[in-house]
Amino acid sequence: MTDVLLRGGHLWRPGTPSSEDILVRDGRIDRVAPGIDAPGAHVIDVSGQLVLPGLVEAHCHLDKTLYGGPWEPHSADDTLAGRIGNDLGRRAELGVPSVARIGALLASMSAAGTTHVRTHTDIDPLVGLRGVEAVREAAAGSPIDVRQVAFPQHGVLVNPGTAELLEAALKSGVEAVGGLDPAGIDRDPVRHLDLVFGLAERYGAHLDLHLHDGGSLGGWELELITERTKVLGLGGRVAVSHAYALGQLDDAYQGRLIEGFAEAGVAVVTAAVYSFPVPPVRRLRAAGVTVACGHDGIRDLWGPYGSGDMLERAMHLAYRSTFRRDEDIELALEAATHGGARALGLTEYGLGQGDRADLVVVPASGPAEAVVVHPARTLVMKNGVVLHN
Repeated sequence: MTDVLLRGGHLWRPGTPSSEDILVRDGRIDRVAPGIDAPGAHVIDVSGQLVLPGLVEAHCHLDKTLYGGPWEPHSADDTLAGRIGNDLGRRAELGVPSVARIGALLASMSAAGTTHVRTHTDIDPLVGLRGVEAVREAAAGSPIDVRQVAFPQHGVLVNPGTAELLEAALKSGVEAVGGLDPAGIDRDPVRHLDLVFGLAERYGAHLDLHLHDGGSLGGWELELITERTKVLGLGGRVAVSHAYALGQLDDAYQGRLIEGFAEAGVAVVTAAVYSFPVPPVRRLRAAGVTVACGHDGIRDLWGPYGSGDMLERAMHLAYRSTFRRDEDIELALEAATHGGARALGLTEYGLGQGDRADLVVVPASGPAEAVVVHPARTLVMKNGVVLHN
């Protein structure tokens, strides 16, 4: 593999930007310093541009996507139950899951600088493990590192046979298990959490729970999740996606929950979609809680929106959070990079010596401009290979 020297880029490390060269060798960052001399290396001049670590999509649903196919008018109503029913009722008609469409979306994500994806794949008695298999097949032809969550989109306890399929998915190598509204959907949060936490512990898997339940009910469920994480010692392996309740509770209750997340090692993942509540990113980060972000659905039966561009998604997060100052907008970029990496448990991630050479270059003066403008990527590198330039 030929060495690659990125010359004169403005390296983004949260809080410590610098203008340096990056020498890439054997898929890793070999040196970071000004004025590197590397005879024989392929030199790419990125002077005046911003160099980022690979973007991390921490929450999407690749198996559901209609991306790359003909336009399909949205047909669900505006309730959670309506969207679940629409998805369940029409996926066979529309050929979901589709390896070709998943592959088309992954290609677009890669061109936009995404190097790692966590996708929530539907598991239920009707679809079985076909979604897992389709995602695996599409991911095999993509440079993106794709990790799956075995996701019970239609409930676990209320949908007999799902629990056994979740376990089968984990046995097959799926990296994480998911949960869905233990109270609002499954009507029994204790049994639901017993099941999904038990699977995570038994298989050494990560756990990512969708929590749409709002208000005090959602707050109570967040307390239960935090307590279980602490008792089982699963800190760093548990995430709560959406966590709408966190954006609805009063300051004192919110503060107690955030302190619990920080102590237990529970991450928060948000998509900042539509008008749904957004977790308090600034307060979470000030407490040391990992915050990651993703698109949620991307052009599927749940909604027609989504591009796969994580800088654009970071812009939505910043906008929905009413961030205007550069240092606040930068928090949204952190969620789309380092926060996602922490939530997924990635190692050797970043712009330091020895890190994997997963790099993105954008024509921006700094992180806030990169988020707000989300300009076209001028270079994308994965494992030291230039994919787009």
